Order: sequence, then structure tokens, then C-alpha cells
Amino acid sequence: MRPNEPKGERKNMKMTFRWYGSQSDKITLKQIKQIPGCTGLMGVLDYKAAGEVWEEDEIKAYIDEVHAAGLECEVIESVNVHEDIKLGLPTRDMYIENYCKSIRNLAKYGVKVIVYNFMPVLDWLRTDLARVIPEDGSNSLYYDEAELGAMTPMEIVRRTAENSNGFTLPGWEPARLAELEHVLALYKSVDEEKLFENFKYFLDGIIPTCEEVGVKMACHPDDPGWPIFGLPRITHDQAGFDRMVKLHDSPCNTLCLCTGSLGSNVQNDIPAMVRHFGEMNRIGCLHVRNIKHLGSDRRFRESSHLSSDGDLDMYEIMKAAYETCPDTYIRPDHGRMIWNEIGRPGYGLYDRALGIAYLNGLWEAIDKNAKRG
Repeated sequence: MRPNEPKGERKNMKMTFRWYGSQSDKITLKQIKQIPGCTGLMGVLDYKAAGEVWEEDEIKAYIDEVHAAGLECEVIESVNVHEDIKLGLPTRDMYIENYCKSIRNLAKYGVKVIVYNFMPVLDWLRTDLARVIPEDGSNSLYYDEAELGAMTPMEIVRRTAENSNGFTLPGWEPARLAELEHVLALYKSVDEEKLFENFKYFLDGIIPTCEEVGVKMACHPDDPGWPIFGLPRITHDQAGFDRMVKLHDSPCNTLCLCTGSLGSNVQNDIPAMVRHFGEMNRIGCLHVRNIKHLGSDRRFRESSHLSSDGDLDMYEIMKAAYETCPDTYIRPDHGRMIWNEIGRPGYGLYDRALGIAYLNGLWEAIDKNAKRG
């Protein structure tokens, strides 16, 4: 065990899959169980609004169902932070108290890592949820800064909802966006420094609870990796995350290192970032995916996980993880829609299953090569 690690840590990488629950996900646990090398889930209750307490009965029902299928659930995602916390409003103490209750409740059912983000108002953002890839006819998530510049925030929200195939998307829950214009106006008085100040207040409020119950908080990067619509964004490069981990120095204050989100910013060296934060013991989990820029630093699409299909060196990313945080949780992230699959954009079965097979193959090769010396 590394110094000062929370109790109950594992010693081997665990490959996982995001699942929205039987009421919200067309992919079944039986199908996930059949993916070679997939041992568990990064779970989510997508109907929970930011600020609500995740109650014990609903957590138990979800995790019991996962366990009955022979899978683990030690990571929970999208425990969303209420905007009042990010804005620093007087009501934030109530929402921080609710967040601590959710942490305690999740810990009771074996959750070891909670993934969240501190992006104001809008979560991950794409200008097209199903852009056809001309090379093979599949489709994937796509971003073009020029297209975004012609839209208002309300237009991108409407467009995202209309093209989600009837599914909710993480960070784009209707309740969260119901008062979009009002909340956007409040952020006019919040710059990056103020957002960091409010971030510290949040971490100071929850990390003692995390230390008490043995849960790591893992902050997901901004996606894409720069400010949008004039909103401040502070966690999209090494400098931003270095500052974040210092806001409250604790092994429970970690990041969810998402290679695709960070890779959207061409200035980021992703393998180097994995090594940097892995050596610091500040990686709670990884989302591993590939992206391809299309003639511009701010125009890209989600590609398959294969290195040669995108801009990121997946071998070097996995090698960095193996050498610096081999006991982490990993999941493939946004996949393409292939083989005529129709589902939640970015979260289909087939391409993410292929991603798991590829990433596990890299890990096995790295492991065997290391053991041979």
C-alpha cells in the first residue's frame, strides 16, 4: 500500500464499463458480463438531480443488481455538484451537506471512487452527436469550434436533446438545465480565480468525510479542454490539476484522468500527465479513449480506441498507467456507433467492447514484457 492511501485499496487494474441501470440503459448486464476481461462497472443513477442525496435504498438496489450479474461496482460516476456550490452562493452549505450524505451512503455499499466534475453549467459538449466518419461509415461524437460559435447556449442544449435518441446524457440532465439562462447570468461575476476559491470550499467540506469512510473523489477534466461561452473552466491541463490537488492535500483528492477530454487540447502530453499524477498517487481512475483532430486544434471527432485511428498513443498511455498506477480502475470511454447499433450517443455496446479488448491486450503485452525484463 502506498503511504497514506485510504484503507481497502486493490493492487491490480480493473477494467470496467459504464452502465446507466436497467431502467435507462438498453445494454444489459448479461452483455457486459460477456465482454472478456471486464470485471465491473462505473455505475450511475442518471435520474438524480445535482444536489439531491443518493439514498441508501436506491444505491443498494443498483449495486445488488450488478452483483447478481457477477460484476463489481466500486466506482460511481456523475454525482453532480450543484451550481450553487460552484457559484459560491449561501445555499452551498446545504448542498455540501447533502453531498457528504451521498458519500457516506455510497461507501456503505463498497464504493471506493466517486467521479464528478467542476464545469460550470455545461458538461462535456459536442456540436454533433452522430457525425459520419467517411472512412468506414460509422458515426461518432464530433466538435467544431466554428460551428459552436454560431450557436447560443440554448441552441446547443436544444440540439443535444433532440439528437440523443431519447436517452439522457451525463451532464445534460433536463432538471440541471431547466434554468440555464438564469444560471449563465450568475456566472458573469465568477472568473477562474473565484471558481478555484469555490472549488476549495467544496473540497474542504467533503474530503474529511471521504477520509473517514475511505472514498476517493476523482475530478473529471473539462471537455473540451478550454473555456466555452465565456464560462470559466479550470481543470483541463496539468497546471490546473496540479493546483486542484493542492487545494486540499489528501490522497482522497484525485482526478479521473480522461485521455479524450485532456487530448482535445493538443498542448497536453497525455502519457506524461498519466505518469505525473500516477507518481503523485492522485489518479482515482482513468477513462481511456482516442480522438482525432481534423485540420484544426479545435475541431475533432471521437475515433476508435486504436492508436492509429486517432492522435493519441494508447500504448504509451497504458504503459504509463501500468508503471505508475497499476491498481487503478479503467474504462473505455465514448465509442463510435458501429454495426447499425442505435443507442445513447457515445455509449453504445459494440465499440466500447472492442475498446476493452484492445486496452486489455495492450495491458497484457506490457505486463508480460515487464516480467520478462
